[in-house]
Amino acid sequence: MRPVSLAIAATAALIAAVGGGFIAGRSQHQPAEGADRAVLAPAAAQMNSATIYYKDPDGRPFYSLTPKKAPNGGDYTVVPASADVSFDETPVTESASATTTERKIRYYRNPMGLPDTSPTPKKDSMGMDYIPVYEGEDSDDGSVKLSPGKIQRTGVSSEPATSRVIRTLIRAPGTIQLDERRISVISMRAESWVQKVANVTTGSKVSKGQPLMEIYSPSVASAAAEYIATITSKGTSGVAVYGRGSRQRLMNLDVPDAAIAAMEKSGTVPITIDWSAPRDGIVLERNAIEGMRAQPGDVLFRVADTSVVWAMIDVAERSLGTISVGQPVTVRARSFPGREFAGKISVIYPQVNRETRTARVRIELSNPDGALLPDMYVDANIDIGSSQPVLTVPESAVLDTGNRQAVFVEKGQGRFEPREVKLGHRGDGYVEIRQGLTEGDPVVVSANFLIDAESNLKAALKGFSDAGGQQ
Repeated sequence: MRPVSLAIAATAALIAAVGGGFIAGRSQHQPAEGADRAVLAPAAAQMNSATIYYKDPDGRPFYSLTPKKAPNGGDYTVVPASADVSFDETPVTESASATTTERKIRYYRNPMGLPDTSPTPKKDSMGMDYIPVYEGEDSDDGSVKLSPGKIQRTGVSSEPATSRVIRTLIRAPGTIQLDERRISVISMRAESWVQKVANVTTGSKVSKGQPLMEIYSPSVASAAAEYIATITSKGTSGVAVYGRGSRQRLMNLDVPDAAIAAMEKSGTVPITIDWSAPRDGIVLERNAIEGMRAQPGDVLFRVADTSVVWAMIDVAERSLGTISVGQPVTVRARSFPGREFAGKISVIYPQVNRETRTARVRIELSNPDGALLPDMYVDANIDIGSSQPVLTVPESAVLDTGNRQAVFVEKGQGRFEPREVKLGHRGDGYVEIRQGLTEGDPVVVSANFLIDAESNLKAALKGFSDAGGQQ
């Protein structure tokens, strides 16, 4: 019995030793377990918040929508919604929410931007809550308010209305034409024969009095013989009245004055008469041929003076009210880059082209060197601007609906007020403001389409709200 008792006692001692070691080991590891819990608690809390994506733990520009490991074995860092960069307004805190609830709600608007309002909380067809509109958010002056984040994202910018000189130009194309009053036609008034033609061709420059051809005409020869007989007769040579009729007959046959003077000086009747150029100019047409028979009215030569030419330009119908006769014009020929020809408007033709909706305008140009040729293309610039400074804004600031023109004036703190204006001249990217603004008013010059859309939506919501209140 004694050996059995000793065995039982040894077994009990062994169990006691193992139990005590287990308890001691547990007590020694208890603080480390608490530390582990303390370390993991924030991560668990962070994981429980709204996670939007994961980023590289080393700060490199790598991101993932799901948990992921980096090439070095580290886990991607969780980025919650509160840590993401945003340009929207700061989320409303509990204190702000308490303050907001103190304000009075005027109505609720459709969350999708539709022109639908409700005096009580409501849901749309997709289950979305209507958005409350508080007092002070909807002003009665027609202005619209945007959040700083929306202004920054869309690039809304303003510029003050300033006074400046606007250079307004009307640009119109045209062609060079001859002055109708400076064209001469050389033809015979009686049956004639061309005996000889001078060395003159089409395009040659001729001077007034320069011989062009020699003509024999029985009618001219008969009138010349009668005139010479009258002025050389002993009975009538001293009386000027007797030769007046014969001389007039020669003039009626268009005999040049130089030829008549040569007859009076020589006292003889020439067989042929030298026909000379009636003006300085360029030969546009030569039909005279040696030996030909010329009937009365046949055009033998056509000579034009090109020292003064016309620029015939086409001005748009909408610009006719801004031009007048005598207005200075600058003309540039496409054949001479950099050179300008100065002229004035001489005639505004009283007719509008039905197809092009343009009117023909004539400009007289001096052309002493003959650089401007008939049918040459030119571009005319007519300055219709005023030399006095006027109130202007950039053209991009104006919203033109056809019936009215308006701009948005920045009132500060994200509020913009629509202002109807009256426009004047345009030029150099600016437009004259004749009514509606004062100098220094800041007007929106970019992204005003966004403000216009917000303003139209707001006007629609306000109209529905007013109609609901009347009911």
